[in-house]
Amino acid sequence: MNTTKNLLVELFVEELPPKALKKLGEAFASALAASLKVQGLCTEASVSTPFASPRRLAAHVTAVQAQAADKAVSQKLMPVAVGLNAVGEATPALLKKLASVGADASAVPNLKRQMDGKAEALFFDSLVTGATLAEGLQKALDEALAKLPIPKVMQYQLADGWTSVHFVRPAHGLVALYGDEVVPVNALGLRAGRQTHGHRFEAAVDPIELLDADQYAQKLETQGAVIASFVARRDEIARQLNAAAAKQGLKPIEDSALLDEVTALVERPNVLVCQFEPEFLDVPQECLILTMKANQKYFPLLDAAGKLTNKFLVVSNIRPEDPSRVIEGNERVVRPRLADAKFFFDQDRKKTLESRVAGLDKVVYHGKLGTQGERVSRVRAIAKAIAETAFGHENLIEPADRAAQLAKADLLTDMVGEFPELQGVMGGYYARHDGESEAVAEAVEDHYKPRFSGDTLPRGNVGLIVALADKLETLVGLFGVGRLPTGDKDPFALRRHALGLIRMLIERSIPIDLRQLIALSIPAFGSAITDPSAALLDFIRDRLAGSLREQGYSAQEVDAVLSLRLSRLADVNTRLLAVRAFAALPEAASLAAANKRVGNILKKSEGTQFSAVSHELLKERAEIDLHQALSVVETKADIAFRREDYTASLQALAALREPVDAFFEAVMVNAEDPALRANRLALLAQLHVAMNRVADLSKLAT
Repeated sequence: MNTTKNLLVELFVEELPPKALKKLGEAFASALAASLKVQGLCTEASVSTPFASPRRLAAHVTAVQAQAADKAVSQKLMPVAVGLNAVGEATPALLKKLASVGADASAVPNLKRQMDGKAEALFFDSLVTGATLAEGLQKALDEALAKLPIPKVMQYQLADGWTSVHFVRPAHGLVALYGDEVVPVNALGLRAGRQTHGHRFEAAVDPIELLDADQYAQKLETQGAVIASFVARRDEIARQLNAAAAKQGLKPIEDSALLDEVTALVERPNVLVCQFEPEFLDVPQECLILTMKANQKYFPLLDAAGKLTNKFLVVSNIRPEDPSRVIEGNERVVRPRLADAKFFFDQDRKKTLESRVAGLDKVVYHGKLGTQGERVSRVRAIAKAIAETAFGHENLIEPADRAAQLAKADLLTDMVGEFPELQGVMGGYYARHDGESEAVAEAVEDHYKPRFSGDTLPRGNVGLIVALADKLETLVGLFGVGRLPTGDKDPFALRRHALGLIRMLIERSIPIDLRQLIALSIPAFGSAITDPSAALLDFIRDRLAGSLREQGYSAQEVDAVLSLRLSRLADVNTRLLAVRAFAALPEAASLAAANKRVGNILKKSEGTQFSAVSHELLKERAEIDLHQALSVVETKADIAFRREDYTASLQALAALREPVDAFFEAVMVNAEDPALRANRLALLAQLHVAMNRVADLSKLAT
């Protein structure tokens, strides 16, 4: 029986890029374990654990074998006709091929003959010796380093002064332990050993001698003052943040990306409470929060109402007995940042948003679509059209136009110049300061929403109109000049804009046809674009289908509704729920199959204009019964459909199961008599329309 031991590999490096650390650690461990598994050195029970700190990438893999099992391999050599002559002797080509796989002429009698496609081929069976751990780990290490998702490679020289190495950061140490044995592997000019290093300043021992692969995390923490696991370190930071905030009766701001970044910056986290002067709280809290998070990696503290306080948390990498100097240093560093924010805010308010609008004519938006000023004019025109068409309220036109006029003006403010993430938000503050109505200020603030998946929608109708207009201007304009997303490249975030448009139309039940919405946007561009309606409709529908599947609807349910190519999106969810309820009926499977059959029959008569069903030409009992049942069901389904009760409309169709089944059992649709055939096709056409008003039920057929 082959015994196993645990394996540890660590690469000790200079400070790694914090935003990439988590991904680098996970990729290193998974690639290393995957390669070992492919080589047969890992068992099914093997577990890979990643470690990543600012100065190390490591992996611990359990149940690793010292040598992989030998493997029987069957290699195809060549067709029999090429490898053997007329009397069955090996040709020179076969002998040469055998030599390349480590065999000679003595192997010829033992070669297997097997059909390979249409010809018989020769196969050589051999037993390949399993890789040793040293060989396998060297290969795995090389592959893992080559596959690392390094954001930017750097080049540095080794100690010999001649050899250059390419890696994310200079590497200074390599550990490879199999149980208590060092595995003789090399990487980045380093030879594996058992020594590593802990915290730069607070390690109790340096270097740290690792006697066993399983000692790694524990020894680094006790002797090196380092929590090596990214996950464990993140959890410890989150615990300390919440505990420190609770002592103040406050709560830290939630930001998982910031938490990941800070976890990648420290090895021995120590959360400390700091504060700044209360007068800075006169600046909008979004500005203060952003400058503390983005520039200093601090965690602002909020009160129970979610309002910013003048206290914040810093995650230090050292644990001095007296932390006062660390606290004072962080308070001193943040003060100029907050002062800058206050200065920008005070300076910006000296000019109105309206006075900045003219300056947008000098800001280029896109080479084929002109300036931001021209863009504002288009958004205003589209907003007016939406207000008139979709909302029909005269009192919305003027505030929507005013909000659209001012929406982009904050792009020219100092605050947004420093923090582009605050565009829209600052516009709202400045609009209120300028005395604009709350509806206008709110719309200026909200018109970028939803900015991301899960973001809130604009609060009021004015904001909704301007947000729709802004996204439509972007989508119609860029599609109109041929700037469509390709693959994973979407520099103008058109997918996000489409999803935002979809969410607003559906979640706010806006009663407007999508085709109409696109059509009323096109005139704003004049001759600058070509009509993008067809491509844009398909693009939006593709985004909608993906979004609905992510929400838990099945592909069949989504296809059933969207295959009708609906333009009015407000009732898509209602139709989907109706389809789901219909699919649960015992009659559903039979009706879906029948609907598919009807569709296939009618396809053969595509383009035919069917007249009304003639009672006189209904000869068979089954077609008479179907026509009568359809008349009753159609009325019920139509009444429910008109009041948008799609569930009731579909469920009314259940009464058709028996007459439909009976029809297909007893009636020959393609009768020899042309009049009978045309009448039966007309009956099926009537049935098809009735069954597919809410959704294409044939998509539910298995």
